[in-house]
Amino acid sequence: MEERKSADTARTFERRNPVTGEVATTSPAADADAARAAADSAAAALPGWSTLGPNARRAALNAAADALDRRANDFVAAMMGEIGATEGWARFNLKLATGMVREAAALTTQIAGEVIPSDRPGCIAMAIREPVGVVLGIAPWNAPIILGVRAIAVPLACGNTVVFKASEQCPRTHALIAEAFAEALPEGAVALVTNAPEDAAEVVGTLIDHPAVRRINFTGSTHVGRIIAKRAAEHLKPVLLELGGKAPFVVLDDADLDGAVKAAAFGAFMNSGQICMSTERIIVVDAVADAFAERFAAKVRTMPVGDPREGTAPLGAVVDQKTVDVVRGLIDDALANGAEQLVGGDADGVLMPAHVIDRVTPAMRLFRDESFGPVVGIIRARDEADAIRLANDTEYGLSASVFTRDTARGLRVARQIQSGICHVNGPTVHDEPQMPFGGTKASGYGRFGGKAGIDSFTELRWITIETQPGHFPI
Repeated sequence: MEERKSADTARTFERRNPVTGEVATTSPAADADAARAAADSAAAALPGWSTLGPNARRAALNAAADALDRRANDFVAAMMGEIGATEGWARFNLKLATGMVREAAALTTQIAGEVIPSDRPGCIAMAIREPVGVVLGIAPWNAPIILGVRAIAVPLACGNTVVFKASEQCPRTHALIAEAFAEALPEGAVALVTNAPEDAAEVVGTLIDHPAVRRINFTGSTHVGRIIAKRAAEHLKPVLLELGGKAPFVVLDDADLDGAVKAAAFGAFMNSGQICMSTERIIVVDAVADAFAERFAAKVRTMPVGDPREGTAPLGAVVDQKTVDVVRGLIDDALANGAEQLVGGDADGVLMPAHVIDRVTPAMRLFRDESFGPVVGIIRARDEADAIRLANDTEYGLSASVFTRDTARGLRVARQIQSGICHVNGPTVHDEPQMPFGGTKASGYGRFGGKAGIDSFTELRWITIETQPGHFPI
Protein backbone atom coordinates (compact mmCIF):
# COMPACT_ATOMS: atom_id res chain seq x y z
CA MET A 1 0.00 0.00 0.00
CA GLU A 2 1.02 3.61 -0.47
CA GLU A 3 3.19 5.06 2.27
CA ARG A 4 1.35 7.41 4.60
CA LYS A 5 3.11 10.18 6.55
CA SER A 6 1.67 12.78 8.89
CA ALA A 7 2.60 16.37 9.56
CA ASP A 8 3.57 15.38 13.09
CA THR A 9 6.37 13.00 12.16
CA ALA A 10 8.32 11.89 9.10
CA ARG A 11 9.16 8.56 10.77
CA THR A 12 7.28 5.49 9.60
CA PHE A 13 7.08 1.81 10.50
CA GLU A 14 6.12 -1.27 8.56
CA ARG A 15 3.57 -3.95 9.35
CA ARG A 16 4.26 -7.22 7.55
CA ASN A 17 1.72 -9.73 6.34
CA PRO A 18 1.91 -12.68 8.77
CA VAL A 19 1.25 -15.19 5.97
CA THR A 20 3.61 -13.95 3.25
CA GLY A 21 6.13 -11.88 5.20
CA GLU A 22 5.73 -9.05 2.71
CA VAL A 23 5.20 -5.44 3.79
CA ALA A 24 1.46 -5.00 4.23
CA THR A 25 1.32 -1.36 5.28
CA THR A 26 3.55 1.58 6.15
CA SER A 27 2.26 4.05 8.73
CA PRO A 28 3.41 7.13 10.68
CA ALA A 29 5.52 6.30 13.74
CA ALA A 30 4.47 8.82 16.37
CA ASP A 31 6.80 9.81 19.19
CA ALA A 32 5.94 11.50 22.49
CA ASP A 33 5.70 14.93 20.86
CA ALA A 34 3.30 13.65 18.22
CA ALA A 35 1.21 12.00 20.94
CA ARG A 36 1.00 15.27 22.85
CA ALA A 37 0.00 17.08 19.65
CA ALA A 38 -2.82 14.58 19.09
CA ALA A 39 -4.14 15.14 22.61
CA ASP A 40 -3.89 18.91 22.11
CA SER A 41 -5.88 18.55 18.87
CA ALA A 42 -8.65 16.60 20.62
CA ALA A 43 -8.71 19.17 23.43
CA ALA A 44 -9.05 22.02 20.92
CA ALA A 45 -12.01 20.25 19.27
CA LEU A 46 -13.78 19.60 22.59
CA PRO A 47 -15.64 22.93 23.07
CA GLY A 48 -17.27 22.78 19.66
CA TRP A 49 -18.22 19.09 19.75
CA SER A 50 -19.38 18.98 23.37
CA THR A 51 -21.78 21.91 22.93
CA LEU A 52 -23.49 20.47 19.86
CA GLY A 53 -27.07 19.41 20.45
CA PRO A 54 -27.85 15.70 20.68
CA ASN A 55 -29.49 15.53 17.28
CA ALA A 56 -26.49 17.17 15.62
CA ARG A 57 -24.17 14.62 17.25
CA ARG A 58 -26.55 11.85 16.20
CA ALA A 59 -26.49 12.98 12.58
CA ALA A 60 -22.70 13.17 12.56
CA LEU A 61 -22.35 9.68 14.02
CA ASN A 62 -24.79 8.20 11.53
CA ALA A 63 -22.78 9.87 8.76
CA ALA A 64 -19.65 8.25 10.22
CA ALA A 65 -21.37 4.84 10.08
CA ASP A 66 -22.11 5.44 6.40
CA ALA A 67 -18.48 6.43 5.83
CA LEU A 68 -17.33 3.19 7.48
CA ASP A 69 -19.60 1.16 5.20
CA ARG A 70 -18.18 2.85 2.10
CA ARG A 71 -14.71 1.61 3.07
CA ALA A 72 -15.74 -2.07 3.24
CA ASN A 73 -13.33 -3.32 0.58
CA ASP A 74 -10.47 -1.28 2.04
CA PHE A 75 -11.14 -2.81 5.46
CA VAL A 76 -11.09 -6.33 4.02
CA ALA A 77 -7.77 -5.70 2.26
CA ALA A 78 -6.21 -4.10 5.34
CA MET A 79 -7.30 -6.85 7.75
CA MET A 80 -6.17 -9.61 5.40
CA GLY A 81 -2.81 -7.95 4.90
CA GLU A 82 -2.07 -6.88 8.46
CA ILE A 83 -3.42 -9.72 10.60
CA GLY A 84 -4.18 -12.57 8.18
CA ALA A 85 -7.94 -12.31 8.68
CA THR A 86 -10.47 -14.05 6.49
CA GLU A 87 -12.81 -11.91 4.40
CA GLY A 88 -15.75 -13.23 6.41
CA TRP A 89 -14.20 -12.09 9.70
CA ALA A 90 -13.43 -8.66 8.24
CA ARG A 91 -16.97 -8.13 6.94
CA PHE A 92 -18.48 -9.37 10.21
CA ASN A 93 -16.26 -6.86 12.03
CA LEU A 94 -17.52 -4.03 9.86
CA LYS A 95 -21.19 -5.01 10.22
CA LEU A 96 -21.07 -5.11 14.01
CA ALA A 97 -18.94 -1.96 14.18
CA THR A 98 -21.35 0.12 12.09
CA GLY A 99 -24.15 -1.15 14.33
CA MET A 100 -22.17 0.10 17.33
CA VAL A 101 -21.87 3.57 15.80
CA ARG A 102 -25.61 3.71 15.05
CA GLU A 103 -26.42 2.53 18.58
CA ALA A 104 -24.13 5.26 19.93
CA ALA A 105 -25.96 7.78 17.74
CA ALA A 106 -29.25 6.65 19.27
CA LEU A 107 -27.86 7.27 22.76
CA THR A 108 -27.35 11.00 22.32
CA THR A 109 -30.87 11.81 23.53
CA GLN A 110 -30.66 9.28 26.38
CA ILE A 111 -27.89 11.01 28.30
CA ALA A 112 -30.35 12.07 30.94
CA GLY A 113 -30.27 13.24 34.54
CA GLU A 114 -32.92 13.54 37.22
CA VAL A 115 -34.47 15.95 39.69
CA ILE A 116 -33.93 14.68 43.24
CA PRO A 117 -36.18 15.77 46.15
CA SER A 118 -34.34 18.07 48.53
CA ASP A 119 -35.03 18.67 52.23
CA ARG A 120 -34.34 22.39 51.76
CA PRO A 121 -37.54 24.35 51.02
CA GLY A 122 -37.42 25.84 47.54
CA CYS A 123 -34.28 23.95 46.54
CA ILE A 124 -34.33 22.30 43.12
CA ALA A 125 -31.66 19.60 43.13
CA MET A 126 -30.53 18.00 39.89
CA ALA A 127 -28.17 15.22 38.88
CA ILE A 128 -26.89 15.88 35.38
CA ARG A 129 -24.44 14.10 33.10
CA GLU A 130 -21.80 16.06 31.22
CA PRO A 131 -18.89 15.14 28.94
CA VAL A 132 -15.69 14.31 30.81
CA GLY A 133 -13.33 15.86 28.24
CA VAL A 134 -10.81 14.01 26.09
CA VAL A 135 -11.04 10.21 26.17
CA LEU A 136 -8.05 8.02 25.30
CA GLY A 137 -9.17 4.86 23.49
CA ILE A 138 -6.61 2.07 23.04
CA ALA A 139 -7.76 -0.77 20.79
CA PRO A 140 -6.23 -4.17 19.91
CA TRP A 141 -5.73 -5.98 16.61
CA ASN A 142 -7.82 -9.13 16.96
CA ALA A 143 -11.29 -7.68 16.16
CA PRO A 144 -9.90 -4.38 14.94
CA ILE A 145 -12.94 -2.64 13.52
CA ILE A 146 -15.31 -3.73 16.30
CA LEU A 147 -12.93 -2.87 19.11
CA GLY A 148 -11.58 0.25 17.44
CA VAL A 149 -15.07 1.67 16.97
CA ARG A 150 -16.08 0.60 20.49
CA ALA A 151 -13.20 2.64 21.89
CA ILE A 152 -14.54 5.87 20.39
CA ALA A 153 -18.25 5.75 19.44
CA VAL A 154 -20.01 6.08 22.82
CA PRO A 155 -17.43 8.58 24.13
CA LEU A 156 -18.24 10.73 21.10
CA ALA A 157 -21.99 10.31 21.60
CA CYS A 158 -21.54 11.61 25.16
CA GLY A 159 -19.93 14.80 23.86
CA ASN A 160 -16.29 13.89 24.45
CA THR A 161 -13.51 14.03 21.91
CA VAL A 162 -11.15 11.08 21.49
CA VAL A 163 -7.50 10.26 21.02
CA PHE A 164 -7.53 6.90 19.24
CA LYS A 165 -4.32 4.93 19.84
CA ALA A 166 -4.13 2.35 17.07
CA SER A 167 -2.66 -1.12 17.43
CA GLU A 168 0.86 -1.54 16.07
CA GLN A 169 -0.31 -4.75 14.38
CA CYS A 170 -3.13 -3.18 12.33
CA PRO A 171 -2.36 0.53 11.96
CA ARG A 172 -3.95 0.87 8.52
CA THR A 173 -7.15 -0.86 9.62
CA HIS A 174 -7.46 1.54 12.54
CA ALA A 175 -6.52 4.52 10.36
CA LEU A 176 -9.48 3.69 8.11
CA ILE A 177 -11.76 4.07 11.15
CA ALA A 178 -10.26 7.47 11.95
CA GLU A 179 -10.64 8.55 8.33
CA ALA A 180 -14.33 7.62 8.31
CA PHE A 181 -14.98 9.65 11.46
CA ALA A 182 -12.92 12.55 10.14
CA GLU A 183 -15.18 12.64 7.10
CA ALA A 184 -18.25 13.14 9.28
CA LEU A 185 -17.08 14.96 12.43
CA PRO A 186 -15.30 18.26 13.13
CA GLU A 187 -11.53 18.33 12.76
CA GLY A 188 -9.77 16.90 15.82
CA ALA A 189 -12.82 15.17 17.28
CA VAL A 190 -11.00 11.87 16.68
CA ALA A 191 -7.22 12.27 16.76
CA LEU A 192 -5.36 9.19 15.52
CA VAL A 193 -2.01 8.03 16.87
CA THR A 194 -0.05 5.23 15.19
CA ASN A 195 3.33 4.20 16.55
CA ALA A 196 6.09 1.65 16.06
CA PRO A 197 6.04 -1.26 18.54
CA GLU A 198 9.23 -0.12 20.26
CA ASP A 199 7.67 3.28 21.02
CA ALA A 200 4.40 1.97 22.50
CA ALA A 201 5.26 2.42 26.17
CA GLU A 202 6.46 6.01 25.71
CA VAL A 203 3.53 7.01 23.51
CA VAL A 204 0.85 5.48 25.74
CA GLY A 205 2.46 6.86 28.88
CA THR A 206 2.58 10.34 27.35
CA LEU A 207 -1.10 10.17 26.41
CA ILE A 208 -2.16 8.96 29.86
CA ASP A 209 -0.15 11.76 31.47
CA HIS A 210 -1.59 14.50 29.24
CA PRO A 211 -3.74 16.82 31.39
CA ALA A 212 -6.54 17.02 28.79
CA VAL A 213 -7.10 13.24 28.90
CA ARG A 214 -9.73 12.54 31.58
CA ARG A 215 -10.73 8.92 30.85
CA ILE A 216 -8.92 5.93 29.41
CA ASN A 217 -10.38 2.79 27.90
CA PHE A 218 -8.19 -0.15 26.99
CA THR A 219 -8.92 -3.52 25.44
CA GLY A 220 -6.03 -5.97 25.47
CA SER A 221 -3.97 -8.23 27.68
CA THR A 222 -4.28 -8.31 31.45
CA HIS A 223 -0.54 -7.69 31.75
CA VAL A 224 -0.68 -4.42 29.82
CA GLY A 225 -3.99 -3.47 31.45
CA ARG A 226 -2.35 -3.52 34.87
CA ILE A 227 0.42 -1.21 33.62
CA ILE A 228 -2.12 1.25 32.19
CA ALA A 229 -4.23 1.18 35.36
CA LYS A 230 -1.18 1.93 37.54
CA ARG A 231 -0.07 4.82 35.32
CA ALA A 232 -3.57 6.30 35.25
CA ALA A 233 -3.91 5.91 39.03
CA GLU A 234 -1.00 8.31 39.50
CA HIS A 235 -3.26 10.99 38.01
CA LEU A 236 -6.51 9.67 39.57
CA LYS A 237 -7.90 9.09 36.07
CA PRO A 238 -10.66 6.46 35.75
CA VAL A 239 -9.95 3.55 33.42
CA LEU A 240 -12.26 1.08 31.68
CA LEU A 241 -10.41 -2.21 31.13
CA GLU A 242 -11.54 -5.16 29.01
CA LEU A 243 -8.75 -7.70 29.36
CA GLY A 244 -7.99 -11.40 28.98
CA GLY A 245 -10.32 -14.35 29.32
CA LYS A 246 -10.42 -18.10 29.81
CA ALA A 247 -14.09 -18.61 29.03
CA PRO A 248 -15.71 -21.80 30.39
CA PHE A 249 -18.37 -23.59 28.35
CA VAL A 250 -20.34 -25.81 30.74
CA VAL A 251 -22.23 -28.79 29.33
CA LEU A 252 -24.64 -30.35 31.83
CA ASP A 253 -26.05 -33.88 31.69
CA ASP A 254 -29.37 -32.78 30.16
CA ALA A 255 -27.87 -30.57 27.44
CA ASP A 256 -28.77 -30.67 23.76
CA LEU A 257 -25.41 -32.09 22.70
CA ASP A 258 -25.76 -31.24 19.01
CA GLY A 259 -26.55 -27.63 19.86
CA ALA A 260 -23.70 -27.51 22.36
CA VAL A 261 -21.24 -28.91 19.82
CA LYS A 262 -22.11 -26.24 17.25
CA ALA A 263 -21.88 -23.39 19.76
CA ALA A 264 -18.61 -24.67 21.25
CA ALA A 265 -16.97 -25.07 17.85
CA PHE A 266 -17.96 -21.54 16.87
CA GLY A 267 -16.86 -20.10 20.21
CA ALA A 268 -13.53 -21.90 20.24
CA PHE A 269 -12.42 -21.42 16.64
CA MET A 270 -14.02 -18.28 15.22
CA ASN A 271 -11.08 -16.08 14.15
CA SER A 272 -8.84 -19.02 15.11
CA GLY A 273 -9.63 -18.52 18.79
CA GLN A 274 -8.25 -14.97 18.81
CA ILE A 275 -11.22 -13.35 20.58
CA CYS A 276 -11.36 -12.28 24.21
CA MET A 277 -14.60 -14.26 24.62
CA SER A 278 -13.27 -17.39 22.89
CA THR A 279 -14.28 -20.72 24.43
CA GLU A 280 -11.07 -21.90 26.09
CA ARG A 281 -12.36 -24.58 28.49
CA ILE A 282 -15.21 -26.98 27.71
CA ILE A 283 -16.35 -28.38 31.06
CA VAL A 284 -18.55 -31.45 30.55
CA VAL A 285 -20.18 -33.56 33.24
CA ASP A 286 -19.05 -37.20 33.17
CA ALA A 287 -22.47 -38.56 32.23
CA VAL A 288 -22.26 -37.06 28.72
CA ALA A 289 -18.52 -36.39 28.37
CA ASP A 290 -17.68 -39.27 26.03
CA ALA A 291 -20.63 -38.58 23.74
CA PHE A 292 -19.89 -34.86 23.62
CA ALA A 293 -16.15 -35.35 22.96
CA GLU A 294 -16.85 -37.74 20.07
CA ARG A 295 -19.36 -35.39 18.40
CA PHE A 296 -17.27 -32.30 19.04
CA ALA A 297 -14.12 -33.84 17.56
CA ALA A 298 -16.09 -34.92 14.48
CA LYS A 299 -17.39 -31.36 14.02
CA VAL A 300 -13.96 -29.75 14.39
CA ARG A 301 -12.44 -32.12 11.84
CA THR A 302 -14.72 -30.48 9.25
CA MET A 303 -13.14 -27.06 9.98
CA PRO A 304 -9.82 -26.86 8.12
CA VAL A 305 -7.30 -24.04 8.14
CA GLY A 306 -6.33 -22.29 4.91
CA ASP A 307 -4.78 -19.22 3.34
CA PRO A 308 -7.21 -16.39 4.13
CA ARG A 309 -6.59 -14.86 0.70
CA GLU A 310 -8.19 -17.89 -0.93
CA GLY A 311 -11.31 -17.74 1.25
CA THR A 312 -11.98 -21.48 1.15
CA ALA A 313 -11.42 -22.46 4.81
CA PRO A 314 -13.17 -21.43 8.04
CA LEU A 315 -9.87 -20.92 9.87
CA GLY A 316 -7.35 -18.39 8.60
CA ALA A 317 -3.96 -17.33 9.89
CA VAL A 318 -3.04 -16.51 13.46
CA VAL A 319 -1.45 -13.12 13.93
CA ASP A 320 2.20 -14.20 14.31
CA GLN A 321 4.60 -17.06 14.91
CA LYS A 322 4.66 -16.26 18.64
CA THR A 323 0.99 -17.30 18.84
CA VAL A 324 1.81 -20.64 17.22
CA ASP A 325 4.66 -21.18 19.68
CA VAL A 326 2.52 -20.29 22.72
CA VAL A 327 -0.31 -22.60 21.67
CA ARG A 328 2.10 -25.40 20.84
CA GLY A 329 3.70 -25.05 24.27
CA LEU A 330 0.32 -25.30 26.02
CA ILE A 331 -0.58 -28.40 24.00
CA ASP A 332 2.76 -30.11 24.62
CA ASP A 333 2.52 -29.46 28.36
CA ALA A 334 -0.99 -30.94 28.48
CA LEU A 335 -0.04 -34.04 26.48
CA ALA A 336 3.06 -34.60 28.62
CA ASN A 337 0.83 -34.58 31.70
CA GLY A 338 -1.74 -37.10 30.53
CA ALA A 339 -4.11 -35.22 28.22
CA GLU A 340 -5.26 -36.71 24.91
CA GLN A 341 -5.27 -34.94 21.54
CA LEU A 342 -8.49 -35.63 19.63
CA VAL A 343 -7.92 -33.19 16.76
CA GLY A 344 -4.81 -31.30 15.68
CA GLY A 345 -1.79 -31.20 13.44
CA ASP A 346 1.32 -29.29 12.49
CA ALA A 347 1.17 -25.60 11.65
CA ASP A 348 2.32 -24.33 8.26
CA GLY A 349 3.85 -21.06 9.35
CA VAL A 350 1.00 -19.06 10.87
CA LEU A 351 -1.64 -21.39 9.39
CA MET A 352 -2.38 -23.45 12.49
CA PRO A 353 -5.15 -26.07 12.49
CA ALA A 354 -7.78 -26.40 15.19
CA HIS A 355 -6.75 -28.50 18.19
CA VAL A 356 -9.03 -30.31 20.63
CA ILE A 357 -7.33 -31.63 23.78
CA ASP A 358 -9.35 -33.99 25.98
CA ARG A 359 -8.92 -34.87 29.65
CA VAL A 360 -7.37 -31.55 30.60
CA THR A 361 -6.94 -31.03 34.35
CA PRO A 362 -6.32 -27.97 36.54
CA ALA A 363 -2.68 -29.06 36.89
CA MET A 364 -2.04 -28.27 33.21
CA ARG A 365 -1.15 -24.86 31.80
CA LEU A 366 -3.85 -25.27 29.15
CA PHE A 367 -6.44 -25.11 31.94
CA ARG A 368 -5.15 -21.77 33.27
CA ASP A 369 -3.21 -19.80 30.65
CA GLU A 370 -5.06 -17.84 27.99
CA SER A 371 -4.13 -19.42 24.65
CA PHE A 372 -5.62 -16.81 22.29
CA GLY A 373 -5.26 -19.34 19.52
CA PRO A 374 -6.88 -22.39 17.86
CA VAL A 375 -6.96 -24.80 20.80
CA VAL A 376 -9.62 -25.79 23.32
CA GLY A 377 -9.44 -28.15 26.28
CA ILE A 378 -12.14 -30.55 27.40
CA ILE A 379 -12.37 -30.91 31.19
CA ARG A 380 -14.51 -33.61 32.78
CA ALA A 381 -16.61 -32.75 35.83
CA ARG A 382 -18.29 -35.14 38.27
CA ASP A 383 -21.58 -33.23 38.39
CA GLU A 384 -23.14 -29.78 38.23
CA ALA A 385 -21.48 -28.53 41.42
CA ASP A 386 -18.08 -29.74 40.24
CA ALA A 387 -18.61 -28.06 36.86
CA ILE A 388 -19.33 -24.73 38.57
CA ARG A 389 -16.23 -25.14 40.75
CA LEU A 390 -14.06 -25.81 37.69
CA ALA A 391 -15.60 -22.89 35.77
CA ASN A 392 -14.67 -20.52 38.60
CA ASP A 393 -11.17 -21.97 39.06
CA THR A 394 -9.52 -19.20 37.04
CA GLU A 395 -8.20 -15.70 37.54
CA TYR A 396 -10.35 -14.51 34.63
CA GLY A 397 -14.05 -13.68 34.44
CA LEU A 398 -15.18 -12.29 31.10
CA SER A 399 -17.59 -14.61 29.25
CA ALA A 400 -19.12 -18.03 29.98
CA SER A 401 -21.79 -20.41 28.69
CA VAL A 402 -24.04 -23.08 30.18
CA PHE A 403 -25.90 -25.69 28.14
CA THR A 404 -28.97 -27.41 29.61
CA ARG A 405 -32.52 -28.13 28.47
CA ASP A 406 -33.79 -26.80 31.81
CA THR A 407 -33.67 -23.00 31.50
CA ALA A 408 -34.31 -22.44 35.19
CA ARG A 409 -31.37 -24.69 35.98
CA GLY A 410 -29.29 -22.83 33.40
CA LEU A 411 -30.07 -19.49 35.03
CA ARG A 412 -29.25 -20.89 38.47
CA VAL A 413 -25.86 -22.11 37.25
CA ALA A 414 -25.19 -18.89 35.34
CA ARG A 415 -25.76 -16.88 38.52
CA GLN A 416 -23.03 -18.93 40.23
CA ILE A 417 -20.37 -18.46 37.55
CA GLN A 418 -18.03 -15.55 38.26
CA SER A 419 -18.04 -13.65 34.98
CA GLY A 420 -19.25 -10.36 33.58
CA ILE A 421 -21.16 -12.21 30.85
CA CYS A 422 -22.87 -15.61 30.81
CA HIS A 423 -25.05 -17.16 28.11
CA VAL A 424 -27.49 -20.01 28.67
CA ASN A 425 -27.63 -22.25 25.58
CA GLY A 426 -25.56 -19.79 23.57
CA PRO A 427 -21.86 -19.47 22.64
CA THR A 428 -19.32 -17.59 24.73
CA VAL A 429 -18.67 -15.37 21.69
CA HIS A 430 -21.64 -13.00 21.55
CA ASP A 431 -21.67 -9.21 21.37
CA GLU A 432 -24.36 -6.64 20.64
CA PRO A 433 -23.95 -2.85 20.69
CA GLN A 434 -26.65 -2.20 23.29
CA MET A 435 -25.42 -4.75 25.86
CA PRO A 436 -23.24 -3.99 28.93
CA PHE A 437 -19.95 -5.63 27.94
CA GLY A 438 -17.11 -6.27 30.37
CA GLY A 439 -15.59 -8.63 32.88
CA THR A 440 -14.65 -9.32 36.48
CA LYS A 441 -11.47 -10.41 38.27
CA ALA A 442 -8.42 -10.30 35.96
CA SER A 443 -10.67 -9.68 32.97
CA GLY A 444 -10.98 -6.04 33.99
CA TYR A 445 -13.65 -3.62 35.16
CA GLY A 446 -16.13 -1.13 33.75
CA ARG A 447 -18.61 -1.69 30.94
CA PHE A 448 -18.81 -0.77 27.28
CA GLY A 449 -22.11 -0.74 25.43
CA GLY A 450 -25.53 0.90 25.61
CA LYS A 451 -26.52 2.88 28.65
CA ALA A 452 -23.66 1.34 30.65
CA GLY A 453 -21.34 3.18 28.28
CA ILE A 454 -22.98 6.47 29.19
CA ASP A 455 -22.04 5.77 32.80
CA SER A 456 -18.43 5.18 31.80
CA PHE A 457 -17.96 8.27 29.65
CA THR A 458 -19.85 11.06 31.45
CA GLU A 459 -19.34 12.97 34.67
CA LEU A 460 -22.31 12.87 37.07
CA ARG A 461 -22.76 16.27 38.70
CA TRP A 462 -25.06 17.57 41.42
CA ILE A 463 -26.40 21.08 40.77
CA THR A 464 -28.91 23.01 42.87
CA ILE A 465 -31.05 26.10 42.32
CA GLU A 466 -32.36 27.95 45.41
CA THR A 467 -35.76 29.55 44.73
CA GLN A 468 -36.48 30.83 48.27
CA PRO A 469 -34.43 32.85 50.75
CA GLY A 470 -32.11 30.65 52.75
CA HIS A 471 -32.03 30.20 56.54
CA PHE A 472 -28.65 29.46 58.09
CA PRO A 473 -27.62 28.59 61.66
CA ILE A 474 -24.81 31.20 61.75
